[in-house]
Amino acid sequence: MSEIVWKEIDSALVAELEFKDFVDAFAFMTEVAALAEEHQHHPEWSNVYNRVSIRLTTHDAGNSVTEKDRALAEAIAAATSATLVKG
Repeated sequence: MSEIVWKEIDSALVAELEFKDFVDAFAFMTEVAALAEEHQHHPEWSNVYNRVSIRLTTHDAGNSVTEKDRALAEAIAAATSATLVKG
């Protein structure tokens, strides 16, 4: 299983992920949704079949990367149990 690689692009933490299939991608998104609720911080994201794109930025801080983004990114990386092919 590959690790999630976060890049800071245009004042956001961004990850482009690839999973074995749609079911694993959707399972990952379900897991992240629960983490986002726990952190009270929600990602911008999209999903096409086995690919998930995530963008974390703090809108109420002028669309910049804050500790909220870093904490959620760390929690996502630590908790992911889906089969990540490429992160």
